[in-house]
Amino acid sequence: MLLQAGVLNAVTLDHSTPLHTDVKPGLGVLLGIPASFDSPGTSATVSNATTLQVAMSYFVTDHLAIKTEGGIPPKFDLRGKGVVQPNPSIAALSVDLGSRDNNPIASSRQWSPALLLQYYFRQPSARWRPVLGVGVTYTFFTDVKLKPEFERDLNSTFGRSLALANLNFPIDGTTVKAKSAPDWAPIANVGVSYAFDAHWGAALSLSYVGLSTTSTIAINAADGTRLSTSKTSIDINPLATALLISYVF
Repeated sequence: MLLQAGVLNAVTLDHSTPLHTDVKPGLGVLLGIPASFDSPGTSATVSNATTLQVAMSYFVTDHLAIKTEGGIPPKFDLRGKGVVQPNPSIAALSVDLGSRDNNPIASSRQWSPALLLQYYFRQPSARWRPVLGVGVTYTFFTDVKLKPEFERDLNSTFGRSLALANLNFPIDGTTVKAKSAPDWAPIANVGVSYAFDAHWGAALSLSYVGLSTTSTIAINAADGTRLSTSKTSIDINPLATALLISYVF
């Protein structure tokens, strides 16, 4: 049995689709507010993060190991870019996702427990042992929070207008909720381990995770009626580097 603990740094290689919004226009249709629209030029990026990783490996043979990974869920910030505007002729109905006051527009904790199958080259007695592995992770998000300034901007710009257009009173009672969808993601892993003695050692690993999620922001009226739903698909694709201290039981 091999126990490891150390520091993990995740660099996101992200890409996102433009924001798509579905609204309940109500009387707003008379002003040219569509029931559904895209916002060209909008995008979202996810910040890098550093956290503590712990892992445990069980050697099926001298070369083949089953590894589980966990640790402290890192906090990621979501930043926006571009302008959301259902009708270019109505400047008052627009939200600048890229403004300094609105960013980062949201933050969340990412949980990514992982299971890998790894192959260790060379013999167990070797001081240096290269490692290759493949695996899977189930990633989910908690503590998804919008920046207060961004939330106020959405409520005052879209929330009040859509509530008024749909006669949902009081119009200043709208609320905003955000969430990110969970996802199964494949992992490709490469690394090397170094043995100080029969028990203690160190390891350096690099993992690519093909992770994507759909981020959703919804505006509800005071009575709970859904006024709008905006979604973007984000390929996060983190490249995770870990430096770990190892102990063999």
